[in-house]
Amino acid sequence: MKRADIVRLIRAHCDQDNVEFNSIAHTIAQEFDAAGAHELASYIMSLIAQTRTFVPQDFGETHTYLQPVDIDGGPLPIPACIADDLMGIINAASRNIGVNTFLFQGPPGTGKTESAKHLARILRRTLYMVDFNAVIDSRLGETSKNISALFEEVNQTGGSAIVLFDEIDALALDRINQHDVREMGRATSTLLRELDRLSENVVLIATTNLYESLDRALVRRFDTSVDFSRYTHEDLEEVGSSVMVQYASKVPFVRSDQRLFKKILHCAPKLPYPGELSNIIKSCIAFSAPDNPYDYLKRLYMALMPNPDLSVENLSALGFTLREIETLTGIPRSTVARMTTGGKA
Repeated sequence: MKRADIVRLIRAHCDQDNVEFNSIAHTIAQEFDAAGAHELASYIMSLIAQTRTFVPQDFGETHTYLQPVDIDGGPLPIPACIADDLMGIINAASRNIGVNTFLFQGPPGTGKTESAKHLARILRRTLYMVDFNAVIDSRLGETSKNISALFEEVNQTGGSAIVLFDEIDALALDRINQHDVREMGRATSTLLRELDRLSENVVLIATTNLYESLDRALVRRFDTSVDFSRYTHEDLEEVGSSVMVQYASKVPFVRSDQRLFKKILHCAPKLPYPGELSNIIKSCIAFSAPDNPYDYLKRLYMALMPNPDLSVENLSALGFTLREIETLTGIPRSTVARMTTGGKA
């Protein structure tokens, strides 16, 4: 970390310049990440979010199509490349220069919706989610009318909110797709027209799991798209470690063994995306035996390996030490040593 960065960080804090403070803190986090201090970098990024006090705005109005979203202060473990894109969105939204529509695309469980909450917290804006159940109507032409009314509400939020179209594909099927019905095709056309009329003061985020099926004209309406599928195996290992630290502290009979935990993640040939990985880890902790503080590790191994084999021979071949094999199998270390050759304690 450079001395100049420290001085700029302190000056931004004294001037209460949140945009500059976030930018410098992000730069420092990137420097730590490049130096190999990945956990510290992730910790800094989570602090940027958690130290901002979110104050919901009261517009004094009742919305028909927009629902306010509760925002917690939990960490957001995402790869540096995605974090960098989010910081760019923060900078663009703070400068209010008309770059205000963003499409988050990628598989389920990659952090798209949570990132929208993260941005609202940092920017100190109310987050509204579009209620598609209120928008979509089975009566001919009503959905298009509702979309127009929806955007009247969206434009009324001005610069004090972020509007989230979560899974926008519910409204935006490909108009030329032969499987698409005419009514939804008309709805998509209305959506395109209203996006063209969107106020530059509004920050609009849309998410989709079906990026390739979206109407290309819709994709072009967004100022930028962020691909949330850019997780390497190493990224997912770090996500898993972050989740483990967060949840293990809530269960007193679980004994943390980060080294073995990380080795299990590393040995898994393919890790699921964060949403599913988080659920697996939480389930392994919740289901673990109270009289065995390491039972969750065995459960994690069984859940992540495609063909789980807890034999001493297989675990040894994967590089687990005598102590780690004892932890996973319950077989005494001395017995494991007799069953293997060249094992390391």
